Amino acid sequence: MNDQAIRHWEAHYAHHVVESPTVNPRLAEIVGPLTPGTVLDLGCGSGGDALWLAARSWRVTAVDLSDTAVHALRLKAERAGVDVTALRVDLAEEFPAGTFDLVSAQFLHTPFDLDRAEVLRAAARALVPGGLLAVVDHGSTAPWSWNQDPDFHYPTPEEVAADLDLGPEWTVERADSPTREATGPGGQRATVTDHVLLVRRS
Repeated sequence: MNDQAIRHWEAHYAHHVVESPTVNPRLAEIVGPLTPGTVLDLGCGSGGDALWLAARSWRVTAVDLSDTAVHALRLKAERAGVDVTALRVDLAEEFPAGTFDLVSAQFLHTPFDLDRAEVLRAAARALVPGGLLAVVDHGSTAPWSWNQDPDFHYPTPEEVAADLDLGPEWTVERADSPTREATGPGGQRATVTDHVLLVRRS
């Protein structure tokens, strides 16, 4: 357990309260044509994705390292009248039990030690046959990002897929880098690049 990471994310969600979080736009785009089923939301944060999915009849399990984030999501789900199972899970130590039609990893980035590739491999293994792993990563540095290193390399979707090395049971259905207009926490606007990787289990 990384105590520094826990302190960081507890402080973050204690001081950056989002009462009405919104869904990540790429997830909404990906999920739109899918039939609702079971979904695991990795690193649920303020809970915008989990609440949006639950409102559309998905059976949602949402996990985060932060107790503060998890508790807040439970309260938001109760107020919204939707069913979300929100759990405090340290993905560096364990992976949630169960199998899922969809596993969502939206911007699962951290400045702390995390074997992200192993987490995503576990996510792929947690899919039911026909299930989908949806990974959306940053592909550019927004003005409000905590990482402002101009030399930082954002792995491409193809590089992420190659690193996972999942084998023939999983098929890459999408690997691209679309751009969109985004709004930062202070209302700033910028064009950002998303790295989108969709992997289907056969």
